[in-house]
Amino acid sequence: MTHTRGALFDPVFGASEVAEELSDRAWVLALLEVEAALTRAAATVGLADAAHAATVTAVAEQLAAPGAVDIADLGRRSAAGGNPVIPLVKTLRAAVAEHGVPAAAVHVGATSQDILDSALMLLSRRAGHRVLADLRAAANAAAELARLHRTTPVVARTLGQQALPTTFGALAASWCTGLDDAADQLARALSALPVQYGGAAGTLAAVHPHGPALADALADQLGLARQVVPWHTVRTPVASLAAALGVAAGAVSKPATDVTLMASTEFGEVAEDAPGGSSAMPHKQNPVAAITARAAARRVPGLVSTVLSAMDHEFARAAGGWHAEWETVTDLLRLGGGAARRLAASLGGLRVHPDAMARNLDITGGLILAERVTGALAAHTDAARDIVTAAAAAGIPLDQAPEITAHLTAAELRDLLDPSHYLGHAADLVDRALASRAARPARTIGGHP
Repeated sequence: MTHTRGALFDPVFGASEVAEELSDRAWVLALLEVEAALTRAAATVGLADAAHAATVTAVAEQLAAPGAVDIADLGRRSAAGGNPVIPLVKTLRAAVAEHGVPAAAVHVGATSQDILDSALMLLSRRAGHRVLADLRAAANAAAELARLHRTTPVVARTLGQQALPTTFGALAASWCTGLDDAADQLARALSALPVQYGGAAGTLAAVHPHGPALADALADQLGLARQVVPWHTVRTPVASLAAALGVAAGAVSKPATDVTLMASTEFGEVAEDAPGGSSAMPHKQNPVAAITARAAARRVPGLVSTVLSAMDHEFARAAGGWHAEWETVTDLLRLGGGAARRLAASLGGLRVHPDAMARNLDITGGLILAERVTGALAAHTDAARDIVTAAAAAGIPLDQAPEITAHLTAAELRDLLDPSHYLGHAADLVDRALASRAARPARTIGGHP
């Protein structure tokens, strides 16, 4: 059985699919893949026999079969050396020895960190594709909402209070813009993830004079970016990935928060297509997808902080800082991916209620248009702001306040107090956002969108 970090809660927080790319078995497969690729790369520079490389690759594939490696036993054997590469290399060498392959053909010139870092980069790229796909899906859903509701009036709220009219399309356009930006940043971080190959102390001494060529060949075998130099203790690739996942989580949280609030009973402006119920209250229609997107995203900043605070790796190999990254990064991918998936589900089936939006626009009795009335009244009196402020404070409807009606006709006030007549550039901004999306080049990573 494939083990993930949480079979009970992964489905709740949207992480089921991305977790498959980050399971214990996925880790073992990635480690074996790197070892096999290293032997093949060594063969390209004359440090391993091509036939041996083919055998190592075949045996590694056999060990990758379900049940071929006892993961629990591997974990126990990993404790002595502090990482699973040491016992796994021993297992691989023993297996290829039965086919006449010498031990020297496995783990050529490498240190454990080379294999584990490169495996983490592979896992991050693969899981990252899923995160990106869900971020794009959420952005596309938001863009479609923006298109459909570019002129649908809704309250713009600032500091928790009604401010001015806007359109729901303009709000949704802001969602898709943030999600697109976050996806692009994550795509760049994933594309830059490099191979790791430096040997025992980062000098490639064991494979001199072939070190740089072998490192490049290994990168090409794995489809990772080529390293400039070994980055054993310069953790900017990992930190950049963590930061991009943090930005993505924040971009997810924004629309998830808006949907959660707008779906409240008092607002009733949107509803999820498949809301969740309550174990105690039959009437509840909870926006569960948005809620769980927020929950997953809220756990991300702390993990980003862990990665950033662990960047001070000492000298040529860190004692603890490196080890702290493995599960932290995979958890970041699980949670970031889960949050994006749950948001995509929320926005993809979101039901919009323009009637409720119109109702909420009217609950102040026209005060939401006070700015517009003040502007029109200012053409007649320098005391316009004081007059409108006094009427609002007294609870007098603006179309009934004597000091206002003395200057503005009933017809003028009807026009001034119509929310749909004071939307500014809301619809234009939707068009601008959608046009910007259409003009973006297709983003790909390793040939995948």
